[in-house]
Amino acid sequence: MKNVKEINIADYHKLKKEVVLQRIAARKKELGQDLLLLCHHYQQDDIFQFADYTGDSLKLAHNAAQVAGKRYIIFCGVHFMAESADILTDDEQIVILPDLTAGCSMADMATSGEVKGLWRELAPLMNTDRLIPITYVNSSASLKAFVGEQGGSVCTSSNAGRVLNWALEHGERVFFCPDEHLGRNSAQAAGIPADEVVIWRRGEILGGNSRKQLERARIILWDGYCTVHMQFSAAQIASTRQADPEVKIIVHPECRREVVEAADLQGSTEMIIKAVSEAPASSSWAVGTEINLVKRLTAQFPDKRIRSLSPVECKCSTMYRIDPAHLLWVLDNLTAGRIVNQIKVDKETAALASLALNRMLKI
Repeated sequence: MKNVKEINIADYHKLKKEVVLQRIAARKKELGQDLLLLCHHYQQDDIFQFADYTGDSLKLAHNAAQVAGKRYIIFCGVHFMAESADILTDDEQIVILPDLTAGCSMADMATSGEVKGLWRELAPLMNTDRLIPITYVNSSASLKAFVGEQGGSVCTSSNAGRVLNWALEHGERVFFCPDEHLGRNSAQAAGIPADEVVIWRRGEILGGNSRKQLERARIILWDGYCTVHMQFSAAQIASTRQADPEVKIIVHPECRREVVEAADLQGSTEMIIKAVSEAPASSSWAVGTEINLVKRLTAQFPDKRIRSLSPVECKCSTMYRIDPAHLLWVLDNLTAGRIVNQIKVDKETAALASLALNRMLKI
């Protein structure tokens, strides 16, 4: 084999798939107890098969933090997930993202600078000390740090409702970002009237709202969204029910409000897996989330009728950038004593972001 120094990532893509997979298995065995490989549910099967742990973003970060003696943690997900893992792990542990371009479009829709600008605009209208910020875990470390500094909390898709109720008990208003739809669905579940929920539209003065609307609002939602879950519609649900009256519809809460209302169940990826796995044999399911997870459920439970709610494959394109070639490249470098693509959050940001993460854990 050529010296790793002489091989760039483009060369790895020239290798046959079976060769890459065989070499990944060999490198993983060679690194042994020093290595922990984490895979998100939306990851492709060629990567997923090598996982030591699988789960959603926060579950995987907890896995990283709770496993002692693992020097290298390879996170097969997207950038914000690797940041959370770095924040929650020891300083001696090294978190690696196989492809640094694997980001999250939703997380990119809300920067800490933009949210700080919102705070400055709202200051003349209300007591921002009584405005409690919540950021979805799908956000940058710098945004989590701002939320932590302002007394707010992180949330996940499974606990957003509990975190929202906590925030309403501790303040007069709540700012929820970056996912408008998770925020709206959580507000609806909490019984907040629709006229007390407003959208802050990026780039518009006062987020496109009047002073009166903002003064009345109890929930201010940032106008971010998940490109995958925006592809599901209430019309798809109606069509699916017409074709199969026995079908159960389950969707992720990042879907639009009308989709969640039309579905039978809504929940996080972990909840979707649990609901489908525990369902009776021969039951019929249409699932509104990323296609790799849906395909995996279909293969795992052949005794049930499971398919995607959308006729078009809804794939997380940024997650898909973590491919076998990048994983092998990272592993080859590690065995040669070189660390590439390390994700490192600076200490000040990590400390403030930890405040927001730990508040969530207490809630």
